[in-house]
Amino acid sequence: MNLPNPPDCPYYLVSRATLAVTSNLKKGFANQGISNIRPAYLGVLLSLWDEDGLKANELGKRAGLEPSTMTGLLDRMERDGLAKRKPDPKDRRANRIYLTKAGIDSQVSATKVVSNTLEKVFNTISNKDIETTKTVLRTILKNCGKEDMK
Repeated sequence: MNLPNPPDCPYYLVSRATLAVTSNLKKGFANQGISNIRPAYLGVLLSLWDEDGLKANELGKRAGLEPSTMTGLLDRMERDGLAKRKPDPKDRRANRIYLTKAGIDSQVSATKVVSNTLEKVFNTISNKDIETTKTVLRTILKNCGKEDMK
């Protein structure tokens, strides 16, 4: 089996693009003075900004994260002062995740950074190509056994 050279390998290109966008997001967060936000937190933050107080397992599903990944991510978000766990009063086995004041206050700045970054990296790509890319990426996730997060 012949493997493609890196510039012709779709996996390589997706990985490199992800790293490049992540780097741009980190710089944007630092420039806005919100260096406690990491790109890895965005799935959780976007979900909590939409609906605070989700059960940890529901939050993980919405953010597209495995339970083991979710635990460590929440540990880091608590350490960075963005979120806190509270026992679910109706289910003592479960925790609900709430944004802290810092997590709530960071929404406008973080959303601005994400919007500006996405505008920068996608501005020369047609809407048709963006829609095609999203369809292809969703198909890849489906083929890998991951749910579409649509």
